[in-house]
Amino acid sequence: MKLHKPKFWTPDALRRQYAALPYRIADEVEVLLISSRESGRWVLPKGWPMKGRKPHAAAAQEAMEEAGVKGKISKEPVGVYHYVKRMKNGSQQACHVTVFPMRVSRQLKAWPEMHQRVTRWFPLHEAAGLVGEPELQDVIRNFEASAEGKAAEAEAEAEAEINSPD
Repeated sequence: MKLHKPKFWTPDALRRQYAALPYRIADEVEVLLISSRESGRWVLPKGWPMKGRKPHAAAAQEAMEEAGVKGKISKEPVGVYHYVKRMKNGSQQACHVTVFPMRVSRQLKAWPEMHQRVTRWFPLHEAAGLVGEPELQDVIRNFEASAEGKAAEAEAEAEAEINSPD
């Protein structure tokens, strides 16, 4: 898929961010999406690099702060996407976001941004259609096709079979 970048998007102008793709296994694989603070659209928890933290660890920290989830985050990204962030001063910043899958083991009862965002679990196949950025839709679909995604799907199918009435 070709990204239609505004003219001001040059490699030097892009700012890096790191995102978590939180997922859990129930009767099917579900992805946790959060609302953005300004527009309320569905997004992944993400943020700027953190001094002293590797990219996947920064993504895990953002998932805890923005969505209240903890778990095992992959050191290998599932993909990247680009978007334009509106800054507090009204300016726009082009961002390059690297996404790391995170298998959620715990959802906290309270977390730093719980009153600023809505969190909601969606079936994996639905989550891609709910985010606005076409590249992020592709990242979510790529997760489903990845080795980790296929393993999660297989585990979910086994779980559903165990829980289904005979």
